[in-house]
Amino acid sequence: METLLIINGIVVNADASRKAGVAVSNASIIEVGSINPKAYPGAAIIDAKGKYVLPGGIDPHVHFALPTSAGNSSDDFASGSRAAIAGGTTTFIDFVTPRRGQTLQDALDQRKAEAAGSLIDYKFHLGISEWNSDIASELEACFEKEKITSVKTYVAYRESIGISYDELEQVMEIAASAGKLVLVHCEDGEIIARKRDELLRLGKTRPCYHAASRPPEAEIRAVEKVIGLSAKTGCSVYIVHTSTAEAADAIASAKRSGLPVFAETCPQYLVLDEAVYDEGLDDYKVLPYVLSPPVRSAFDRERLWEGLSDGTFDTVATDHCPFNLYGQKDQGIDDFTKIPNGAGGIEHRFSLLYTFGVSEGRFNLNQFVKLVSARPAELFGMADRKGGIEKGYDADIVIWDPDAQGRISAEHHFQRCDTDIYEGFQIRGKPELVIVNGRIAFRNGKFENIDLKGRYLPDLNTVR
Repeated sequence: METLLIINGIVVNADASRKAGVAVSNASIIEVGSINPKAYPGAAIIDAKGKYVLPGGIDPHVHFALPTSAGNSSDDFASGSRAAIAGGTTTFIDFVTPRRGQTLQDALDQRKAEAAGSLIDYKFHLGISEWNSDIASELEACFEKEKITSVKTYVAYRESIGISYDELEQVMEIAASAGKLVLVHCEDGEIIARKRDELLRLGKTRPCYHAASRPPEAEIRAVEKVIGLSAKTGCSVYIVHTSTAEAADAIASAKRSGLPVFAETCPQYLVLDEAVYDEGLDDYKVLPYVLSPPVRSAFDRERLWEGLSDGTFDTVATDHCPFNLYGQKDQGIDDFTKIPNGAGGIEHRFSLLYTFGVSEGRFNLNQFVKLVSARPAELFGMADRKGGIEKGYDADIVIWDPDAQGRISAEHHFQRCDTDIYEGFQIRGKPELVIVNGRIAFRNGKFENIDLKGRYLPDLNTVR
């Protein structure tokens, strides 16, 4: 494998930044510091003058090839990981979501097979879709046999994959005894069902009513209940896609009290607001923004930004789960309950956070690296090899151009979707070059057409 030398750049880790060179060989970082190119004859030189050298991003929350009644989410593991690379993300964590009646091991094996096409490293959160004594013993067996560090649960979607709070408590007791982290989708299923049925009775079925069916109190109640269960069981919990100010306040309070509570928010809740659901908008304009939890108010948005700088949130994930507008989202054009929920974002996470976070002074570049790479590595068992530019770490590296500018558009994004919820956003800062496991995978907006195993692929620049 070719040796790479990165020179003249500013190496940025979560704890510090410094001007340093980086040497890469055999998929690992072999030296960081004052690099003498003569010590590496034949190495390829990458001049990063005026650029930042960042650890590759880790997105701890994506849904590639997620099955729904409207078909799978439009990015599979190959196209989704391609979009990830283009945005500076080199590792992701997806989900195993068993069908009810399916064993956890069978679901895990099936998901591994589906993920074989990924171009980058990945892990799984093991989902719990129902709860009984068999599932409890299967969970313990998976902890012992598989490298599972986290479990995903839902207190919404109780008709399909959700569980009750009492069942969640039992999951948390087992996870706590095994030292595992429990992720929770915090939207209260009872509140959602009540609001949904009320809207349907009133004939309010247009896409814009999706948000009204999942009000802020659904998230707030669920977050408070989960925090209470963490205190009761001693289980470490990770609250996904936080969208409201009151939920952020509850998480901050739990952290101050010393509870093992961790949390993420997502770019959609940081740069959009509830105006996307205005009743006066054409239904096709609203459909792309049907996701759960829905986008909230401008007030909520500002509190979430505060939470990134004050430590309320540990990570920024994307909940990447796109569906095409035509043929998927529009299946629910007359009934919002039939719209597949989700949107894409893995490609834009770095640029949006840099543009509206770092560039606007909300947090610095070290905090940026902590949110998108270092902290996810720590929480999900990868800190010994990912999340930093350090000797011995995986050679997943982003050369970041802070002055590059562009506009987000579905016309030229790499995710496989016919719309983009960030359409028209002007961004500052882009990956100039992305190295995946020691190989240059993306340079100046073009893929190098090599996957992490060194095989040449079809032209990734044109495949959609």
